[in-house]
Amino acid sequence: MGQVAITVNGRSYRFDCGDGEEPRLKELADYVKSRMETLTREHGSIGEERLLLMAALTIADELWDATDGSVDGDTSTNTADAERRA
Repeated sequence: MGQVAITVNGRSYRFDCGDGEEPRLKELADYVKSRMETLTREHGSIGEERLLLMAALTIADELWDATDGSVDGDTSTNTADAERRA
């Protein structure tokens, strides 16, 4: 079992993950941190909970746009939509 230490907004967190998944988890954490840093520059010190929620909503919005709103976890819908558009 792998383990990754991630520091976000000055706080450290430990996460367990599968062996070999550490680089991906670090990459994802870096992406979340970059979104949080951007929001902090834009909005200043707005509180950790609000900052995390804003980052989550921003990332969810990006996912929504990337999947044309099909983010329910059912990949068959995404495949069928892509086939219809082709």
